[in-house]
Amino acid sequence: MGSIFLDLPDRSTKPRHDGLTMVIDNGVPQRFFADAVASAAPHIDLVKFGWGTAMVTPDLERKFAVLREHGIGYYFGGTLFEKFVMQDRFESFLTLCRMCRCEVIEISNGTIPLSNTAKAAYVGKCADEFTVLSEVGYKDPGRSEELTASQWVDAIGEDLEAGATKVILEARESGRSGICQPDGKPRTDLVDAIMGCGVASERLVFEAPTKDLQTHFISLIGANVNLGNIVPADVIGLETLRLGLRADTLMNFEAATTRA
Repeated sequence: MGSIFLDLPDRSTKPRHDGLTMVIDNGVPQRFFADAVASAAPHIDLVKFGWGTAMVTPDLERKFAVLREHGIGYYFGGTLFEKFVMQDRFESFLTLCRMCRCEVIEISNGTIPLSNTAKAAYVGKCADEFTVLSEVGYKDPGRSEELTASQWVDAIGEDLEAGATKVILEARESGRSGICQPDGKPRTDLVDAIMGCGVASERLVFEAPTKDLQTHFISLIGANVNLGNIVPADVIGLETLRLGLRADTLMNFEAATTRA
């Protein structure tokens, strides 16, 4: 409705290749989940069932059905993939994804001792059957800080070459690791190095569970930046940030309009 009355930034429409909003379900109740998805469905592209919540969520199929009704893709968090790999049950993980009708799969090494080259090999094994989202970065802040910018860039390139459709940049559901400092602020030097490495921004998904992180990446890249780990209740609020309808980004887009 807003575009009828206001000049707003161009926003991609579903099915989107950029400007994705990936929502994380951390185990919210069924009715809340159904209402949250129905209320914001035009703005949700993917739902990730965070870490291993899928293994303990009763009647998970009800949530799948809600997402299928609204044409929203879904997948399991990379930590669950890592758990299966640690127990040498990768094929069982693929079977689970097929049984649950997941068309998207996340491959990560955020916790387990798995090299990026080995992770990329798993990406290659899945790329012909699934849309693969790989993840770069560690969940432990200390390990993440030891990963140099050049290592991040190399890992991103290796995953994309192996067949990943997009690469998720780790920040955890707290926004305090990976591309973020322990205090929740973005590691600007690292982000600048990634943005300058030649990989198009539409191939990257920035985990941004907090308003400050969402504002930062929208201001840096624009309304159609791919953002992940958005909690269900924040989807509408995020969309207002994308469109300059919230104080945090309002003047960014007004300045751009004025210059034009």
